[in-house]
Amino acid sequence: MTTLDARTRQLQERLAAVGERIRLASEAAGRPEAPPALIVVTKFHPAADVRRLVGLGVADVGENRDQEAAAKADLVAEPGVRWHFIGQLQSNKAKSVARYAHSVHSIDRAQLVKALGRAMDAQQDLNGRAALECFIQVDLSQSAGGTSGTTAEGGPGARGGAAPSDVDRLAELVAATDGLRLAGVMAVAPLGADPAPAFGLLAEISARVVAAHPGAGAISAGMSGDLEQAVAAGATHLRVGSDILGARPRVL
Repeated sequence: MTTLDARTRQLQERLAAVGERIRLASEAAGRPEAPPALIVVTKFHPAADVRRLVGLGVADVGENRDQEAAAKADLVAEPGVRWHFIGQLQSNKAKSVARYAHSVHSIDRAQLVKALGRAMDAQQDLNGRAALECFIQVDLSQSAGGTSGTTAEGGPGARGGAAPSDVDRLAELVAATDGLRLAGVMAVAPLGADPAPAFGLLAEISARVVAAHPGAGAISAGMSGDLEQAVAAGATHLRVGSDILGARPRVL
């Protein structure tokens, strides 16, 4: 019998607790047989924690900085691990991300789609890798009365992403780009507001995308603090970090 170290036991317990929350939320939403996939967000945590998570059965890992994600992907070169890029992505990082990522959850502009298409064309010529799954990130800041986090790019509570009116155009562009596969939509709930109305709007936008692209029904929504509301709104992918890994290590 293998004895787990203290950190692995801690991760195991937290994974079980989050898994129980997902189970209960899925039952409450009337979908016990189709719970959402769990992406464990490991940003700022060491590669050793990713190895522990993989040993505990985690297959989907999320990162939001290319430099950190690329380094971890090299250090944890397990064939069964799917790396999800979930942060804002600069176009000049497309070539790097195309090397290791299974999916990008933060497609928010045409320039990024084109850069990823070029990067994937080169990467597929090199090793024949599968298409890169792409989620259109939607700015939901106008869906509810968020009161903090106002940015120049969006309204109160903005967390990044394309305006809802731009989603259809971006979806068409992704679907028409070789090497990319339109997976669906993604959003982060607005700061300082009830997430339920925002996730309800995301579900409506998803239905609109699916009407034009039947294979793009994935909804990436919900984090540690609002996963229940996301599941209720139909999320197919949850991005949970702190409730599993704990507080982020101090970055010097």
